[in-house]
Amino acid sequence: MMGMLAPGVAPEVPDGSELPGARAAAITGAAYGVLLILGVVLGVLGGFSHAWYLQDIPIAAVGWVVALFALPWGMGRLMGTRLAALLPMLSWLLVSFVLSGRRPEGDLTIAGDLAGYVYLYGGMLASAVAVLLIPSTGGSWLLRQNVRIK
Repeated sequence: MMGMLAPGVAPEVPDGSELPGARAAAITGAAYGVLLILGVVLGVLGGFSHAWYLQDIPIAAVGWVVALFALPWGMGRLMGTRLAALLPMLSWLLVSFVLSGRRPEGDLTIAGDLAGYVYLYGGMLASAVAVLLIPSTGGSWLLRQNVRIK
């Protein structure tokens, strides 16, 4: 039929302006990029400041664990997807593991002490719980009703 488009093909706009869907996709992609950068910033800042103690309690590491729960939970709730909660935590995890590895000189940023363990393992657990607390945006692929068996 004349005038019909194939599925997934966007119509051309004669005046050259952007389609609203393309603009929304660009904004969403930029937001996800900012979340990745935010995770990197959290990893660098937390890696260098997690070892502040108040007497024998690693108070900064505990504060970072709270922040590493609040950030993905808040971003996932604001954007309405688990991906928004997962992206900053994946980039944080990558940076944190790089900072916890030994360098050839023998130095490392995140040491294997109480503060380091609370920061790494507590942060991983807190961020995993936060991601799991975000409601799913779609139904399960196993329970879809549009599957036809012949």
